[in-house]
Amino acid sequence: MITFEVNDMTCGHCVSTITKALKATDKDAKVAIDLASRRVQEEPASADAEELAEAIKDAGYTPMSVQAGPTAPGKPAGSCCGSCH
Repeated sequence: MITFEVNDMTCGHCVSTITKALKATDKDAKVAIDLASRRVQEEPASADAEELAEAIKDAGYTPMSVQAGPTAPGKPAGSCCGSCH
């Protein structure tokens, strides 16, 4: 399981955009996103962590790799569409 913290993911539109970007990179991957904790988890089928992080970046977000153990969610740095503030 690969986990990213994406602090600039702030609404349902962000979740949808990131999900689409990850599925475009690895269509058979299992993607789970928790907006409240700003966590993106993926069980890849063919992509590696670097490819997945790049997909999230290309979608306009800032993924940070999360190692084992929980961390406190950060504050949003901005939003994708301006309607989630």
